[in-house]
Amino acid sequence: MTTDSAVSGTQPPESVELCSQSDRALHFGETKMIRSLLGGIFMLTCVYALYFARDFVMPVILAFLLALMLTPIVRFLKKRGVPEAVSATLLVLLSVAAIGGAGYFLSGPIVQLASDAPEIGRRITERLSELRHPFEKFMAVSHEVEKVAETAQEPGVQRVVVAQPGVVSQAAGNLLSGLTTAAITFVLSLFLLASGTMFYEKIIQSFTRLSEKKRALRIVYDVEREISRYLLTVAVINTGLGIAIGVGLWALGMPNPAVWGVAAAALNFLPYVGALVTILLVAAISIITFDTLSYALLAPAFVVVCNIIEGQVVTPLVVGRRLEINAVAIFIAVAFWSWLWGFVGALIAVPLLVIIKVFCDHFDSWSNVGNFLAAHQVQDPAEVQAAPAQAAS
Repeated sequence: MTTDSAVSGTQPPESVELCSQSDRALHFGETKMIRSLLGGIFMLTCVYALYFARDFVMPVILAFLLALMLTPIVRFLKKRGVPEAVSATLLVLLSVAAIGGAGYFLSGPIVQLASDAPEIGRRITERLSELRHPFEKFMAVSHEVEKVAETAQEPGVQRVVVAQPGVVSQAAGNLLSGLTTAAITFVLSLFLLASGTMFYEKIIQSFTRLSEKKRALRIVYDVEREISRYLLTVAVINTGLGIAIGVGLWALGMPNPAVWGVAAAALNFLPYVGALVTILLVAAISIITFDTLSYALLAPAFVVVCNIIEGQVVTPLVVGRRLEINAVAIFIAVAFWSWLWGFVGALIAVPLLVIIKVFCDHFDSWSNVGNFLAAHQVQDPAEVQAAPAQAAS
């Protein structure tokens, strides 16, 4: 016995509704997958653009970071009657003098270390000869493997060696590129600082609703405040660290203690890696300088203690927990930006993470990203109160 719907060839309303719901779910899934693919393609395109356009984008970002750091000082001086153009010029000139002076102060010792590198390596090898015996068998086996690999090559096969540019030409090219980047950075930051709030007004004018204008203004000022606070406080902390390391190494009898203090302050802008480089360099010079190995280890041990105090006590107290970023995010950012833009990219990795975190804190849809970047998980009070009840159940 058949129903009327079966005779007429139509489906019941319930089956039609189920089909429409399944179609909508399938369409939603396809749309979500397409959006994910487009987002991945967009991110890859941005990475390629940042890599190939680094000669233009890198100084622009450096200029904006420098301007964000110095804008509160310009605004403070403006309230005291100093014109923005005058204060911006003075601050940029002071920045040029500080960075240029540090570079000039370090250039001589760096060149000397580079020229003495073979001799330093030989003397370190001699001093550490008593620690080398367990590895001698391993090194002998590796040399035998290299000889076998060389003799196993087909006879008559010619090796092709691509001639690399000379050291002088590479140095000249790097110096010219660095000077160009520095010139663009400082000139652009000067114009940004001298323009005052013009760019903030342009950003606000691009929105139509009053709520959007208020939100954009709040985000811009939060980014400015947090970046300026972070960079200025980190610069002061690194300066204090450099002074402490320089004085301590002078007391221990290390050669050129002022140079090592400046190097420690400059390298500490590079998270984790900079401190490690400072420790290794101080250890190498200390080993070839002092007679006994036990006394030679005092200098790198002192640098380690200073960096631990700075990283675990001073910086968290001064910068505050709000801008603390977890170590995993820092390592990923430093590795990514150093691969993208080299040493300069590694230096600006943490400030860019701070900007991203400030943006994420203002948008609910990006709260998960901000929570991932934070050093400590941020929970809502309701979740904290509900956690014991859920554990009891």
